[in-house]
Amino acid sequence: MAGSAPGGALAATAPGRGAWRLRREGDALYFESGLGMALLVGAGGFLGSILRYAASGLVHRQLPFATFPFGTLVVNVLGCLLIGVFTGLAESRQLFGPQLRMFVLVGVLGGFTTFSTFGYEVFALARDGEHLRAVANALAHLGAGLASVWLGHALASSAVAA
Repeated sequence: MAGSAPGGALAATAPGRGAWRLRREGDALYFESGLGMALLVGAGGFLGSILRYAASGLVHRQLPFATFPFGTLVVNVLGCLLIGVFTGLAESRQLFGPQLRMFVLVGVLGGFTTFSTFGYEVFALARDGEHLRAVANALAHLGAGLASVWLGHALASSAVAA
């Protein structure tokens, strides 16, 4: 059921889901709820995952005999470049609204590579003068990430062996 709500918003209720809201600005509709934003992020993640699969595959097809994971490296570095360009434009020129930022930064680039988010967060800490936190963040991600891969692998291997 949809209808007008105060403040120019459209309200709708999905069965069993509670209310979600759309706000109209000119010809554009904007989500004002967690469910709407989750749908935007999910759609972006779907697109980003497909792009990651395609980009990584393209690199691997160009280097069929390589034993180094160049596809992953290219995707991660490209994701960092793209998040830098997009956030640079968003911050310096205020070009993108919050929904487009969520769709692209969290959705598309999050599906493409979470390494881009990691790269941006370390950059943002360093840019803001939080150098110790930037280094700690980088080391924590790398150390904890590698340790977690090792632990997960060890647990799975021992479970299979048991």
